[in-house]
Parts: sequence; structure tokens; C-alpha cells
Amino acid sequence: MRAEAALAEARAWIGTPYVHQASVQGAGCDCLGLLRGVWRALYGSEPEPVPAYTADWSEAAREERLWSAAERALEAKPLGAEAPGDVILFRMRDGGVAKHLGLQGATAPRPSFVHAYSRHGVIESPLSAPWRRRIVARFSFPEGSD
Repeated sequence: MRAEAALAEARAWIGTPYVHQASVQGAGCDCLGLLRGVWRALYGSEPEPVPAYTADWSEAAREERLWSAAERALEAKPLGAEAPGDVILFRMRDGGVAKHLGLQGATAPRPSFVHAYSRHGVIESPLSAPWRRRIVARFSFPEGSD
């Protein structure tokens, strides 16, 4: 099952340092780089070319670029239908664009998610109430895309 493989791959990246725009297990990645690395492990190549981006990407134009890209590559799910291996998209502040990604780790009773976080690298964090409030979309990896 793709979800189990995705989660196992994401957990293999734990300890990778945070490096903006990077996507190399053990050397460095950001949240998008982690997802790109998981995708490559599942499907063998990138889902689409990724342009260079800054830390405040999409904010000036108010474009939901990350959300749009996720909708092109992944399968949307209802927010409440959480399962290990789901890709979750976060809005880091009210009124901002959605620009943080993670993969659902455990579900209840101690939900968690794996993500690359500035100053921490790739970690598995509790999916606590403050994080849950930031979730704007949930996706699964397509099963039939080899």
C-alpha cells in the first residue's frame, strides 16, 4: 500500500537537516523537499518541475501554489478522514497562504506527523491542537501511478 510505504520513507528521512529548497535524504531538505523525496521513492521521478522559491513564496501574489500542485499530483481527501501516510497541508498563519507540508504518522490516541521544520530538520511531531487548527487540506498518494 502506498500510504504505508510513504510513511516508512518519510520516517527514514528523520534527522535530515533543514535546508531550504533541498531534497536529499541525510544531507538536507525543507518540507517540500521531504515530500519530493518520498514521491521519488514511490514513483521513481519528480511529479513535476519545482521552480526556485523563497521563504515567503506565493504570499505577495496570494497564490495557493503549493495547494494547486498537491491537487495536481495527489488525491484530495476529507479533512477528517485521516490515515497514516496522508499528506497534510498547513496554513502557518491566519490569512497566509498554505505553505507547510507533512505526512501523517500515527492517528489516535497520539496523532503525529513527519515534517521538515526550520531549525529542527526532519522530525516526527505530535499533531497537537495548534497544528490541527492549521490544517487546510489532506491528500493521499495515488495508488495507480507507477
